[in-house]
Amino acid sequence: MSDAGSKTQFDLDISGVAGFFGGDVSVSAMATVHIYEGRKWLGWYNQPGSYEIAKRYGQLSRSRFWDALYPGVNVDPAVLFEYDGGDGPKFTATQSGTVLPKTGHVANLFADECSDLDPVHLPPDIVMRKTSPGFVTIAKLDYAPSTNDITRKNGIFTSILASIPIIVSLGACVGCAFIRDWYCFAIILLGVISSGLSCYVIGLGTLRFKHPPPARGAPPGDGVLENGGSELIIMKGPEGAINAVTRGNSRSTTTASQSTTALGAFVVQLLLIPQSSLHGQLLFLATLACAWAYNSYLASFDRAGIQRAILSEQVLKLKEGQLKRYRLGTRTAMVTFALLLLAPAPEDAIRRVLNDLLPNDTEVWRRWKSEVLTRIAAQFPPEGSECATEFSFGFPQEVPPPESDRPEDLLQTLYNDATSGAAVYNFYQG
Repeated sequence: MSDAGSKTQFDLDISGVAGFFGGDVSVSAMATVHIYEGRKWLGWYNQPGSYEIAKRYGQLSRSRFWDALYPGVNVDPAVLFEYDGGDGPKFTATQSGTVLPKTGHVANLFADECSDLDPVHLPPDIVMRKTSPGFVTIAKLDYAPSTNDITRKNGIFTSILASIPIIVSLGACVGCAFIRDWYCFAIILLGVISSGLSCYVIGLGTLRFKHPPPARGAPPGDGVLENGGSELIIMKGPEGAINAVTRGNSRSTTTASQSTTALGAFVVQLLLIPQSSLHGQLLFLATLACAWAYNSYLASFDRAGIQRAILSEQVLKLKEGQLKRYRLGTRTAMVTFALLLLAPAPEDAIRRVLNDLLPNDTEVWRRWKSEVLTRIAAQFPPEGSECATEFSFGFPQEVPPPESDRPEDLLQTLYNDATSGAAVYNFYQG
């Protein structure tokens, strides 16, 4: 048998394939080490995209050498793997007066969780105008979490599937040894070691949820989270519970030195990729194809959905009934309903929320706003959580003619919208 380790004139350019193909998928697959138990032990297979992986891991290392090789902003592993770092919706607290123009990734996840809720079915006797429907979610948060590690989930099926690329990579090593292609044998083996080592060291860290503790004697954290133009989330609860959503974040305990170890392994693999025989190249490509298929499966997981489940179950410990979502026919009715849910609160805070959500500033709107605020303040006790009796604005109930542009008819339309919002509030309270 001729020496298959001799060079062939046909070259598949495996260095380009190994360095650039499938890197994004490999990084996305690596993110699952923080989600599934035992995943850090299952990375022992030859992965594609060594250059892209090394480039992304270079953002984790805090050394001048790696910063020079891969310039850019250093980030936390949680940000690299998209478990933190995104901007969330605006939050306005009605008791403390705090306004956060941008919240964080946790608030964004919470807003998405609320958006996926089915709205409560309203009784047919609640009649309202329908122009630009909007949703209001009431979130009663009573658990103030402390800093804690996020528990990994069991992924038995994922672990079983991991055996396929592992077996293929090890089998390719045996095949290369059989045909005496020691160059390709070394490439595949080094790929297995670098991938397994990086998966292990990244998996040594855990995701840790953190949020700033509330100040002693802080008022309730009640407020409104504005999720786009048609979605409001009314959050009610102690400051510590609300802070967990509006100021919480996830951080990885993986250290910079551990990240540097993983980075170095992939860089070494890139530097040592040589020419090899055609059969060896085919075996090498087979390992990459198998690894790419498995990584694509891991990357297809709904990580945002998994994070939302972790937030609900492990961090906020939500129970059935703590989140309720209602659909209202107009933005005016939606905002009125939100104001009633936030009351009682300081008048300035309620006015700020009203003007922020409904910035209209004509004479008719100013009159309507003034009457709404006055009647809310009159019916809610200064010290209390809800109206003592069924709430009513006492506005006249008339149906203005359609297509009318008279200010009086616009005011009556706004009165009717406010009455509809109050009806939904009474239904919620009942």
